[in-house]
This record gives sequence, structure tokens and C-alpha cells, in this order.
Amino acid sequence: MPRETDAPSPAPAPSPFHAALRALRVWDTELPRFDAAAAPAEPGVLFREWFVHAVQAGQVEPHTMSLATADAQGRPDARIVMLHDADSRGWHFGSHSTSAKGRQLAARPDAALVFYWSAVARQVRVRGRVAALGPEVGRADLAVRSRGALAAALTGRQSEVLGSADELEAASAAAWERAAAEPDAVAPTWTAYVLEPVEVEFFQGDAARRHVRLRYRRDAPGPDAWTRELLWP
Repeated sequence: MPRETDAPSPAPAPSPFHAALRALRVWDTELPRFDAAAAPAEPGVLFREWFVHAVQAGQVEPHTMSLATADAQGRPDARIVMLHDADSRGWHFGSHSTSAKGRQLAARPDAALVFYWSAVARQVRVRGRVAALGPEVGRADLAVRSRGALAAALTGRQSEVLGSADELEAASAAAWERAAAEPDAVAPTWTAYVLEPVEVEFFQGDAARRHVRLRYRRDAPGPDAWTRELLWP
């Protein structure tokens, strides 16, 4: 005769993390339409249009972006940085040349950017090579930013090991004091960078998961050298 078995044990209750994760939903609101066939010939034009739309839609900090680089061993690295400009040359940002990303870019200038604007279910992905723009451009870049940005640049030592929180507090206080007294102070290692794109993808999310993905590829130098193609979601 078949042996009776114990009734199956009830599944354990999900952890607070898994309960929160599984309860999340995306794009439960009306989303903008994207007619890829009507997109401009050059990706920078479309990026600026999408950026303004994200701001108007209430996207928090739309000028923040993920910057991906690789270290000396080829291991990927990523962090969030702030967009300083987007023009015909590319996407601009700043950092210390002595920081981890500064050293990585000096050795391996190929990099990628990602913007994600959840308010409109859009993301923009950019790949290309990063160039440092020289000390004069770096000084001009820092001069138009806030006092806090100048104080942070004057504090310096980005990515170095910190001995204690007290050490940071003292260095930061001195930097804030100098930034107030010398609004045109120079931070020698502060560098303006531009990522010159070879590939830019625009992603418009769709609640039915029929996302629109439009990729621009540059096959040769020049503003008219972009190829546009749709991608499967």
C-alpha cells in the first residue's frame, strides 16, 4: 500500500525586501508616444527635446546619468554623475582627473552613459569615447557651478581612502570657507570631459511591453553620418 506522506509545509512568508520588491509596478500611468519615423536625423536634437519633456513632466533630477567605465583590468565600473551640457560635440560632465573615473578614462577612454526618466518611461543610452577638454575649459566649467560644487572640488582627494569622518568635516569646512572668499578659486585637478558618441539609443517604454527602441549609429565622422534603426524590445 502507498505510504502516507506528510502534508506539504506552507511556503515561508516573503521577507520584507521580497514583499516590497514583488509589490512594485511600473508604468501604471499614461505614457507619451514616440513616433520613431519622425525622429530628427541627429541624436543630440532628440535628446534635448526629450530632456525638456522630462523636466516638464516633473522628473526628479533629470540631469543625473550613469557613467560606465572600465579599470586597468577591464572590469566595469559605474557611478552617477551630473550632465553639464549636451551639444553638437557630445555629452559633457566634470570630475577630478585624479579620481577613479578620471584615471580610468585616461587609460581607457571608451565609456557609456545612461539616463532613465521614470516619469515618462524613457531612457537614453550613449556610447563613445571621452576626451578631456583642457584646464581653461575645466576652470570655466567650475566657475558657473554652485558654491557647493566649488567647495567639493576644492576639497578634492576624490576616491582616496578617508581616515575618519572628522578629517572630511575639517577639509570640507575649509573648502566652503575658501569658496565663499574666493568664488573664482581654481581646483587644479578639476577636469571638464565630453563623451563623443558613436551610438545613441532612445527607449520609450510601453505598458504592453511593446517598447520603442531607436538606435543611432555613427559609421563615419560628421553630423550627417548617422544611421537610424529600430531594435526589438
